[in-house]
Amino acid sequence: MDVRDLKPHLLGGGRVEMDEVDGIRLSIPPTTDGYADSQLDDYRGLSRRDFPWKPPTTLRLRARASHPSPPGTLGFGFWNDPFGFSLTGAGSLRRFPAAPQAIWFFYGSPPNDFSFVEGGPGSGWKAAVLRSIRYPAAVLVPGAAAAFALASLPLMRKWVVPLVRRQAAATEVLLEAPLMEWHEYALTWRSSGAVFEVDGQVVAESRIVPHEPLGFVAWIDNQYAVLSEARGLSFGLLRTEAEHWLEIQDLRVERVK
Repeated sequence: MDVRDLKPHLLGGGRVEMDEVDGIRLSIPPTTDGYADSQLDDYRGLSRRDFPWKPPTTLRLRARASHPSPPGTLGFGFWNDPFGFSLTGAGSLRRFPAAPQAIWFFYGSPPNDFSFVEGGPGSGWKAAVLRSIRYPAAVLVPGAAAAFALASLPLMRKWVVPLVRRQAAATEVLLEAPLMEWHEYALTWRSSGAVFEVDGQVVAESRIVPHEPLGFVAWIDNQYAVLSEARGLSFGLLRTEAEHWLEIQDLRVERVK
C-alpha cells in the first residue's frame, strides 16, 4: 500500500497532516457538540466487494496519541465500513449498511461500553477481531432498528443484548501499551487466524477472523457506543476540551505468503 493513496474523510473540523519525515497526524478540535472525525482510508469510492485487503496480509506501524485517555475512539486496522459513512463526501459511493467485520487495534474511552465478548472489556485500548453473520440489508436494517428499540426498554435488555452478541464471534484483549508513548504495532492476518504484536511481543492471538475483503482505516473521533445489559444499545458524542490527535509513522500494509 502506498500511503499517498490514502484518502481523508474529515468532519467537524477534523484535520489530516502528512509528511514524508514526520508521518501522519490525525487531529480533531475542541468541540462542545456535533461529530468530529479525522480519518484516512483506502476504500473511498469502492463497493465493499472491491475493498483491497484479504489474508494473508500484514500491517506494521508506529503510533502514539496526544493523551493517555482521549474522549471518543481511535485506532487503525481493517474493517468493512459497515454503517454507511461513505454516503457523504466527495468521491464517495452509496452503500447499504452491512454487518460489521473488523480486525484492528481499537481504543474507546468511557462511557464506551461495547463488547461482543461476554464479560469482555467495554472500553480501553484493545487488540480486537469481529466476525458478524452476513445478513442481507433487507433483513439487517429492520432487525437493527428493532434491536435498538427493544434495548431502550430496561426489562428487554437482558434478552436483546445477548441476542445481538450471538450474531457475531469476537476476540478482544486489553493492551498495556500507554497511548501517549511511541510503540510499534503489528498485525498478521491469515485465513486461519490472526496475531497481534506490540514492540515485537505477541499480545493477542485469535482463531476468529472477519469476512473479507476489508479496507484499511486509521482514525480519531469523539463518539461512543454502548452494548450492555445494564445500559442497552446506543451511540453518542462526547465533548472535547482540547485538540486530540493520533500520530502514525512507518506505515506498511503488505500481502504476504
